[in-house]
Amino acid sequence: MAADNLPSEFDVVILGTGLTESVLAAACSRVGQKVLHLDRRNYYAGNWASFTFNSLLSWIQEYKAQQEMPSTESDQAWVGKIEEGEDMLPLSSVDSSIINLEVFSYASEESEDEEVVTPSVANSFPKDSEAANEEPSGSSVEPQHSDSPGDRTQGAAEPPKQETEPSEACKNRQMPETQQSNQSEESDKQEQPITRPAEAPIELNKRITYAKLLKEGRRFNIDLVSKLLYSRGSLVDLLIKSNVSRYAEFKNVNRILICRDGRVKQVPCSRADVFGSKQLNVVEKRMLMKFLTFCLDFEQHPEEFQGFSEKPFWEFLKSQKLTENLQHFVLHSISMADQEILTEEGLKATQHFLQCLGRYGNTPFLFPLYGLGEIPQCFCRMCAVFGGIYCLRHSVQCLVVDKESGKCKAVIDTHGQRISCNHFVVEDSYIREEQRTKTSHRQISRAVVITDRSVLSYESDQQISLVTVPPLEFSSPAVRAVELSSSSMTCMPGTYLVHLTCPASGSAREDLAPVISNLFHVPNSSGEEPMQGSEETEKPLALWVMYFNMRDTSGLDSSCYSLPSNVHVCTGPDASLGCDYSIKLAESMFNQLLPDEEFCPPAPNPEDIIYDGDGAPGEGASFEETNHAERSGPEGEGQPQENGQPSSESSEPAESTDSVAPETNTESKVQISPTEE
Repeated sequence: MAADNLPSEFDVVILGTGLTESVLAAACSRVGQKVLHLDRRNYYAGNWASFTFNSLLSWIQEYKAQQEMPSTESDQAWVGKIEEGEDMLPLSSVDSSIINLEVFSYASEESEDEEVVTPSVANSFPKDSEAANEEPSGSSVEPQHSDSPGDRTQGAAEPPKQETEPSEACKNRQMPETQQSNQSEESDKQEQPITRPAEAPIELNKRITYAKLLKEGRRFNIDLVSKLLYSRGSLVDLLIKSNVSRYAEFKNVNRILICRDGRVKQVPCSRADVFGSKQLNVVEKRMLMKFLTFCLDFEQHPEEFQGFSEKPFWEFLKSQKLTENLQHFVLHSISMADQEILTEEGLKATQHFLQCLGRYGNTPFLFPLYGLGEIPQCFCRMCAVFGGIYCLRHSVQCLVVDKESGKCKAVIDTHGQRISCNHFVVEDSYIREEQRTKTSHRQISRAVVITDRSVLSYESDQQISLVTVPPLEFSSPAVRAVELSSSSMTCMPGTYLVHLTCPASGSAREDLAPVISNLFHVPNSSGEEPMQGSEETEKPLALWVMYFNMRDTSGLDSSCYSLPSNVHVCTGPDASLGCDYSIKLAESMFNQLLPDEEFCPPAPNPEDIIYDGDGAPGEGASFEETNHAERSGPEGEGQPQENGQPSSESSEPAESTDSVAPETNTESKVQISPTEE
């Protein structure tokens, strides 16, 4: 709908398309409310957005231009729209939620024609390098100029267009799979060492230049906020309940790592990982399994932690006679807590981690393909399907407040149109400083790094890893890093995308630069190679780094704003790893707006509504039957479907199945659906 031809009345007007606002818009639209959803930006998801590399460069340029431009807040243009008995409450037109933005490029400035071929590093695996060298250069999309930030995010009623390419998992399955023991094949194998060395050249890797990053820029999807989805967390439960999960696909996080004493190690968290770990001795394995078993039902044994209720979880771990190595594993990589968290909270966090294991894979976490910015768009799509109206590059200039009731009765948009509404929901960044009763807030330090290889090499180069870097000092926060491979559809093949996050104690560069220098080789100048034989050659090369601080207003509530009672403020992303805070905030606001309505009821599928007159379809398999069928089904085959019917929108990858088995192949995609629970 044209932005200058909007209806004049809505039940709910929502300003901002972040996760909380998008979930709330979908929930209101689903129960029949008339919703207008606006955003002053030209892309969806706000501070939850994902950008291609070229779009991110454009976004950076816009940010710098905004910082240099003086702020001009004028209210005079809208005074004529205010009637007798009304007040005007202006909103901010400047987004100050991101500060201290710094960008550094360390990739070679050579053109693609002058790219240098260098020997591969010692810890690279041959099959990964061969796969990278065999990829045709013409398969990429070459942008001739920087894309606008909104190129990826089209209308909410249409799904983001996804590139479909064979995954590495499919390629690996096509490799030779039989090794017979008959004598004829053994004789063939004996001949191979004679001919192979003459055919295979020395393994070489192409240096990744800045020109290559620009050329392959559309393959990147870089998130502004870095989070993962707990497999039994609030967001996954909501995706299943609302049936919004059919709009997206996910990939299991394969590894949980920890960096201690300059070395990156894998953390064993499941039973199989613990007993298969080579980092733990037999005694440590038994100690860890005994402690994790206790954490699963710690409420049944209060005597075990009775004296530590008001003491830090770290002290309780020491009392359990766990080795220092195990204490770090549990505190930083399993409970995901800091050293000041109380014992009972630490035990609950550990329990939640363990309960999430095995639902979709060998870790508790999922990551959405194409980046976290896809999730708000999925809820925007649901809102649009049920009649919500969307306008990007369109904002609200001021609120119209009734003097007698003290409530917001209308808004005036940037086109001068007056729009009546019963409720107004707004993102925190639109609120002016004089409308805040509490101006202090926290900051999140963020860094995005593009590297040439993983921090911990593995047989497959398609891993998604969560890395925890414990603090060097007791009072400092731990740094969390999410390393994404090209299988997550967030970076080009041959590179990794690493997101680092921690609560800010200074600028993002001050907080995270030491960690980046510890994990990666950071050249002194573009294209500089580490000295042969030095420890730096064993580290991944940092090709491009971006630092910034993001405002964290999750600690604020309605009492921190001087606003009408029917104006509801959505705070931005918090510093935690999961998305529970944002989902619970959306549900809490919905219950304030519509206390008698259900929050995000399931969206019906066509097969659930339209029948041929033969009666309703039979009931689906029970939970136990479904689990049995999923576990016994052969790997790689289609999953069982509810009622034996095909998906209503089978043309989309995410909607090709109605049920999902726990992931057994760590390189396969994951779809979550209402029949999972």
